[in-house]
Amino acid sequence: MAAIIASLVGLLALAVAGYTAYIQRQQVRAQVWPYLIIGNDDLSQSLTVENKGVGPAIVRSVQVRIDGKPQPDWIHVVGALGMPQRHFNQTTVNRDVLSPGEELQAIHFPDKELWQRFHDAAFGRLAMDVCFCSTLDECWISSNGNLIGPATMPLQLRVRPVGQCPRLPAAEVFNN
Repeated sequence: MAAIIASLVGLLALAVAGYTAYIQRQQVRAQVWPYLIIGNDDLSQSLTVENKGVGPAIVRSVQVRIDGKPQPDWIHVVGALGMPQRHFNQTTVNRDVLSPGEELQAIHFPDKELWQRFHDAAFGRLAMDVCFCSTLDECWISSNGNLIGPATMPLQLRVRPVGQCPRLPAAEVFNN
């Protein structure tokens, strides 16, 4: 009888330890959860990527498209929009790490007139996807099917979980 009771107590202790480990894992996941938002900011005349989560966002890949066609960099983006391929500032997003609360201006136009020209040319044509992971290697894709113009994706689809970031063909990877 004592052996049976001891076995049951041991089994109960094992179950409690397993449940405690599960709860601790959930708490750690919540503490390192990143959440990237892609948008445009007319006040700063830029396209931005911001981490609104509580953990760092490890950016694994970026894809930018004009009219559905992948672009290799911002020079090609502004060229595809029929603009001069200069007079803008860019910040590297691909293969970067964004701290919680950090915002990057992926592309910024110091000249308000050039920003307006870019904004008008990109209206309804520019899309951007950013695949990012947490420090626990849980990954999401932040998409904006229409970065400038009317929203084409429901809010719940703009940031969606993925098993891992997709391996894009070299011609589709955005290198800024």
